[in-house]
Amino acid sequence: MPAIIRVYSNYVCPYCFFAEDLLARIAKEQLFSIEWMPFELRPVPQPTLRPEGEYLERAWRESVYPMAERIGIPIVLPRISPQPHTGLAFEGYQYALNHGQGQAYTHRMFTAFFQEERNIGELSVLTELAEELGFDRPAFRRALEAGQHRDRHQQTLRHAQEEMHITAVPTFINGPERLQGLPSLPQLRAFLTDHEA
Repeated sequence: MPAIIRVYSNYVCPYCFFAEDLLARIAKEQLFSIEWMPFELRPVPQPTLRPEGEYLERAWRESVYPMAERIGIPIVLPRISPQPHTGLAFEGYQYALNHGQGQAYTHRMFTAFFQEERNIGELSVLTELAEELGFDRPAFRRALEAGQHRDRHQQTLRHAQEEMHITAVPTFINGPERLQGLPSLPQLRAFLTDHEA
């Protein structure tokens, strides 16, 4: 049985997008299964960050863009202001999980936001992206409009906070071990190899 690596992440965190790329590279060498775990950085009604604000501009200039260049991932600071809340997108993730497409959905949320500057907080955008992934567009939209996966999403968040004590993303869980923050490729490879579940 391959190890199950749980990764707590958020769709508007560029370091989580980088983490997905690093994991994909290691997955070519090692056999493991990735379980993406939602973690909302700023749930409703908390305000989200603005791309024109000093914090994001500085973080992207000093950290995100240089890291993206080193890793080789095209990325932009989306001009959506304020940044979207991710609760609805994560409800869509639960729908995708039920259809065996959690990984594909996660990847599409990252690329839609960080490479196409699409507002993944809007139902219409999420519905278009779901259709791209082959989901039944009306069924997906109805599920989100009716909040069919809201309870499951909230349970996942409570588990992350109250039982796993997650405070930052990305956080990697491999058996009893955890690694918080974005490691280098060698560091992540060593974590996955040295701490087998």
